[in-house]
Amino acid sequence: MEEKKSSQISERRRFLIQMAQNVAIAGVGGLLWSAYVDEAKAAPLILRPPGARREDEFISLCIKCGLCVEACPYDTLLLAKPGDNLPTGTPYFIPRDIPCYMCEDIPCVPPCPTGALNEDSVMSIKDGEKVFDITKMRMGVAIVDMKSCIAYWGIQCDACYRACPILDKAIYLEYRKNERTGKHAFLLPVVDPDHCTGCGLCEHACVTEKAAIRVLPREVALGEVGKHYVKGWDKSDEARLKGSAGIETTTTERSKKSAIESLNEGIDFE
Repeated sequence: MEEKKSSQISERRRFLIQMAQNVAIAGVGGLLWSAYVDEAKAAPLILRPPGARREDEFISLCIKCGLCVEACPYDTLLLAKPGDNLPTGTPYFIPRDIPCYMCEDIPCVPPCPTGALNEDSVMSIKDGEKVFDITKMRMGVAIVDMKSCIAYWGIQCDACYRACPILDKAIYLEYRKNERTGKHAFLLPVVDPDHCTGCGLCEHACVTEKAAIRVLPREVALGEVGKHYVKGWDKSDEARLKGSAGIETTTTERSKKSAIESLNEGIDFE
């Protein structure tokens, strides 16, 4: 009788311990998942490797294997650690520390086993064959802070321009008269998002204490016009209208007036 009672107590104890363990495991799992969600939400400005798909697709495909990080010859790519406020285990880079040096063979992309890094997006057809093309990279886009950029102060600086691997395309210099001095010219860096790869070499080279040119994810930095706006001077863009109902094409005679005259047209100053 005593043995049976002792056996029942042991069974009950095991059951309670098992229940406590399950609750603890569920709690830890919930905490980990909550932490992951918080980190994912806290990372809108994260920069991914070349060929990375849209962030939501990338997160669903990336298995956090680290093969792209191992393949990077410059130690540019990092794996997010717990506490980094980034999706743990996923690759990213900080251009101010180590930018992407745009290797011709883009070695970080081929090792990806799941397609989270899309080879086709960084390839072009040359002589009938698909080859890697560094100009196809779209890791982000550089944005100039005109208030902090010393070139906009009138101090001659072209550090970001000289560092750009796609010189005079991704970044070009705009010359403008310095009205303050009346005899000097501004050399102003201007970024063309159509050519900028987001490599971050410009941000790395910036001479200011905090970089006055920064690379941001394209979906954060760039606006979106909408399909109902059309570039009438761009034949390829205008071709989108083909077959649309109710579309009329008009031609306006080019005005010979100055910009100020055009703005003031129709206004009676008397």
